[in-house]
Amino acid sequence: MKKNLLSVVLIVLALCISVTYLTGCAKKAAVKEQVTVTQQQPAAAAPAAPPGVKADDAAARERALREQALRDQAAREAAAKAAREKAEREAKEAADRAKKEAAARAAAILKELTIPDIRFDYDKYNLKPEAQETLKAGAAAYLKYRDYKLVVEGHCDERGTAEYNLALGQRRADAAAKYLADLGIAQDRIKTISYGEEMPLDKGQSEEAWAKNRRDHFVIFPPVK
Repeated sequence: MKKNLLSVVLIVLALCISVTYLTGCAKKAAVKEQVTVTQQQPAAAAPAAPPGVKADDAAARERALREQALRDQAAREAAAKAAREKAEREAKEAADRAKKEAAARAAAILKELTIPDIRFDYDKYNLKPEAQETLKAGAAAYLKYRDYKLVVEGHCDERGTAEYNLALGQRRADAAAKYLADLGIAQDRIKTISYGEEMPLDKGQSEEAWAKNRRDHFVIFPPVK
């Protein structure tokens, strides 16, 4: 009797242990399955942007880029225009400056080449000492600037016939030309002409006026460009 009771107790105890074990395994499997499902479930997606927002942003960026490109192009064109105007202004200023400098040099050369009138005694064509000194001083510039030529004009006062005064004026011009040639100026650079009494410096009829008219006048001829 006791052996049968013990057997029953052992069987009941074994059943209890089996049930407990199976229950624990089931709980572990459920928890594991729940964890796996949780891990595999995708994360919630971010809220979708309202339709049309991205397209509007792209259009705005494109419009901004176009406007910036137009501004850049306008700036480049303005800079190029300013540079061109500056270059033109500087070129004009340089040309004006060069022109003024050339005119100043030409004026200075002409001043240096200028020979004052020389005077003659009545009915004479020989060079007086003061006339020779004037020609010597003037010849130096013609020896320096060899491209310039000279015309010597002979003049007389109104006394005497026109024919006589033309001849006398020529002799006066020739006398000065010969003297200049003797100083070293090439003869082909010196021309002579007589105006006789036709171009008086002073139209008075006094000795003072006549003395002014008995003269040689010197005209400068610059080189032909």
